[in-house]
Amino acid sequence: MLQSLSTDGVEGAERLNVGVAARLSRYLQVLTQARKMGKDRISSQEIADYTNINATQIRRDLSAFGKFGKRGVGYNIDSLLSEIRKILRTQGQHNIALIGAGRLGQAIASSPIFAEHGIHIAAIFDKDPDKIGRRLGSAEIIEDGRLRDIIAERNIVVGVIAVPAQSAQQVAGDLVGAGVKIIFNYSEALLDVPADVAVHTSNPAVELLYALYFHLT
Repeated sequence: MLQSLSTDGVEGAERLNVGVAARLSRYLQVLTQARKMGKDRISSQEIADYTNINATQIRRDLSAFGKFGKRGVGYNIDSLLSEIRKILRTQGQHNIALIGAGRLGQAIASSPIFAEHGIHIAAIFDKDPDKIGRRLGSAEIIEDGRLRDIIAERNIVVGVIAVPAQSAQQVAGDLVGAGVKIIFNYSEALLDVPADVAVHTSNPAVELLYALYFHLT
């Protein structure tokens, strides 16, 4: 269970279960985009329109951690962004390793969304000798045999797997061996990892089917 946070306006963080954390992450995404659009304030109904989460649920989620908005006025976007990041404990910079510099890896490395949330791609690994030494985004592609040393050296806490399914299990094993406890899996492989390692798998086709199910029923 999460311990209570001492930050102002954030109370009862022990109530942050998986469902609440998932919804807060979606609110964070909407708020980030709204700020980029030049908006200063946003209402719970506007957040609901972008997330398909009921506005009442949104207000309930946020009010559990403090008073962030005023009826009829809405939420200050900068303030709410800061508070949600405190709740989710995503302040500061987090170093991640990207394994795979193919098309998917290139798309991930070139996306600005990671930097917007304090996520830094500290290392990119690949086994293709033609790619090693080249720069991808702000990082140089490194030979995958150096993964263990680089992860320790650069204080990397998360590994992102963007390799073909047949190579994903070996990569996961290398990450676990290097001490990584959080893995984001962009392959279709079902990964076998120790119980203390969290694996989050992203599959656009499955997510689309999930969305279609709820839209069409």
